[in-house]
Amino acid sequence: MATREHILDAVKEFAEEKLAPRPFVPGETPVPVSGKVLDSNDYAALVDACLDGWLTAGRFHREFEEKLADFVGARSALFVNSGSSANLVALSGLTSPKLGRRALQPGDEVLTVAAGFPTTVNPIIQNGLRPVVVDVELGTYDAIADRLREAVGPKTRAIMMAHTLGNPFDLDVVQDLCKEHRLWLVEDSCDALGSTYRGQRTGSFGDTATVSFYPAHHITTGEGGAVFVKSPLVRKQVESFRDWGRDCYCETGQDNTCGKRFGWQLGELPHGYDHKYTYSHIGYNLKATDMQAALGVSQLDKVDAFVEARKTNFRYLSERLQGVDGLILPRATPNSDPSWFGYPITLDPAHPADREDLMRFLEGRKIGTRLIFAGNLTKQPAYREVDFRVVGDLTNTDIVMNRSFWVGTFPGLTEPMLDFVADSIIDFMSKTV
Repeated sequence: MATREHILDAVKEFAEEKLAPRPFVPGETPVPVSGKVLDSNDYAALVDACLDGWLTAGRFHREFEEKLADFVGARSALFVNSGSSANLVALSGLTSPKLGRRALQPGDEVLTVAAGFPTTVNPIIQNGLRPVVVDVELGTYDAIADRLREAVGPKTRAIMMAHTLGNPFDLDVVQDLCKEHRLWLVEDSCDALGSTYRGQRTGSFGDTATVSFYPAHHITTGEGGAVFVKSPLVRKQVESFRDWGRDCYCETGQDNTCGKRFGWQLGELPHGYDHKYTYSHIGYNLKATDMQAALGVSQLDKVDAFVEARKTNFRYLSERLQGVDGLILPRATPNSDPSWFGYPITLDPAHPADREDLMRFLEGRKIGTRLIFAGNLTKQPAYREVDFRVVGDLTNTDIVMNRSFWVGTFPGLTEPMLDFVADSIIDFMSKTV
């Protein structure tokens, strides 16, 4: 019978052969906009977890949450099955009646931006709250600070925004508003693992904060995400929404952590009703598996190198594209050091270049491109009936919708690939007059 050690050694050997690098051929080899970067230890971690036969949350789950919270500098982390699920429970947890007068109520307003990914805004709508959207700056893609200040109204109770493509939003302004008006901050850091603001990692600022581990992101667990939480009371509510809405906080495979499993009386249930089957919220099942967590533990060993590679790739593209007529290049927000998820470019509205033509040109050379997510969410078909409160105009958001896109910065890109991307953009723009 093969031992675990022999099995894992064989897996590593297989992975090293499978992952052996191949030569880059411009125009033939794809240049992805994003992607996972795996090594033999990642493959072995997945198999190691499988060999335990414990398919739900187990030993790797707890280890991953602890190491992740330590990396970010957060009090605690909760592993979930996606970054979108993380956003959902990060906000839903703040609606819990157990938070008393601070609990978010239907009709309360949450400040955000329209130029972003749907699952930053969806939890606001799904919880019966009203999204209040403001315009963004070109280049940083951050909310315009004066618009945020103007947007605060008598029903405003929270801010939920993303660090777009890894570029931290102005946390000085946002934290001041939260402190002055006693607002919750839900910090969507799904694109920004490893980014810092004034030397502090994103994900550690919000009352709740989130990160995604989809293969496109900074580290991967396949599908997966996490919620960071400051308050133990808030953590319990977030965990409840993740775990069917149950009141019980026993970990998977454990019973009677509270010591009175049959001693509770909650709601109109009879005294002694099993606490494992008592529900305090209308929740979900958004848990992740131990195989995902095992991959996360292995990926975290490489996160510093991944972050540095993203920064290096961003700088390289900036150097190559500096001064190209018609391009509005990205810039970091003041006081921040982004771990760039991608390299966003906006075509100057005064320039004749057409974005779709440029993207088709790049895709024809097998260079991956993406839009800045939904462009202007208020104009997406799914949101036609949503009661947005729009503060000021959305001029720049519409420019993003029509003129912006991004290319990759992920660690799997090599210098020849980046040169091919830059050369191709320069070639297209030089022929557009």
